[in-house]
Amino acid sequence: MSESLRSRLRTLPDFPDDLPVFDRSQAPDDPQILFLRWLDDALAHGLVQPHAFTLSTAGPTGHVTARTLILKDLDAGRWVFAGARSTRKGIDLAANPSAAMTFFWPQRGRQVRVTGEVEELPADVAAADWRARPATDGEANPDWAAWALTPTEIEFWQARHDRDHVRHWYRYGR
Repeated sequence: MSESLRSRLRTLPDFPDDLPVFDRSQAPDDPQILFLRWLDDALAHGLVQPHAFTLSTAGPTGHVTARTLILKDLDAGRWVFAGARSTRKGIDLAANPSAAMTFFWPQRGRQVRVTGEVEELPADVAAADWRARPATDGEANPDWAAWALTPTEIEFWQARHDRDHVRHWYRYGR
């Protein structure tokens, strides 16, 4: 990397001046409650698509890929998303049903990382999601799947200007 690019990257803007304060001792026992609080905060501050996340998977060769998806639901501790089985994510999940989801809200200096095991949900869940998509004509799509990630770890990360960022983990023995 050239020194000029390195210098330029170091001078790029960071986070907004007014960052929320996150007190780990006030975090609820249920991470989904905290996630919903942070999601509501993002919405209240006008963030666009705060339900978008990066899904990282590794397929049969072990190579990691990532793409942006939309969270569809939180259901009994599971984080639900959908897509086509024939895509790279579908192929990866069929071969290696482990994944990581990363939500990043830079305007609030916040990130939520969810890692765990993924299972495909019943066909009726996928069909309902497909029908709810704005660009569908109501016809069934047999390639469409809904998946649920059951976390083994959830990390909430709050940026601080002094770079002593606050991290709070929920870990589950599996």
